[in-house]
Amino acid sequence: MTDDRLYPERPFVGVGVAVLRGSDVLLIRRAKPPVSDRWSIPGGAQEIGETVREAALREVAEETGLAVEIVGLVDVVDGITRDAEGRARYHYTLVDFAARWVSGEARAGSDAAAVRWVGRDALAAIPMWDETRRIVAAAAEMVAGAR
Repeated sequence: MTDDRLYPERPFVGVGVAVLRGSDVLLIRRAKPPVSDRWSIPGGAQEIGETVREAALREVAEETGLAVEIVGLVDVVDGITRDAEGRARYHYTLVDFAARWVSGEARAGSDAAAVRWVGRDALAAIPMWDETRRIVAAAAEMVAGAR
């Protein structure tokens, strides 16, 4: 099986969702490249014909089994993984949302090797991309301000 996202001719659009439930944030451990075994927020590639919001809701449901309510757009960031020669091995334009948990029990599905709720005060001890930490912090402020 080939990976058509490896050394792409153009960036792929991905979505991420920082899901908050009280003082906890939902994290998944990625099961597939480019960030296998790293903790992150749920998300994935947008499909043809779906909006980024539809993609966000679908990805959360597929990866965690949860229903969520999107509160708002947090930021758009670039996820670029380079090889030893500096070429873009993977390139994603990531559209990150803040969301509230609505219903369901978190379970690892599709691209998630594991899923867990983590208190925001414990995030510093979890190995993850610094941009993910920044997105989670901004999402928490957004969700708190939307009450």
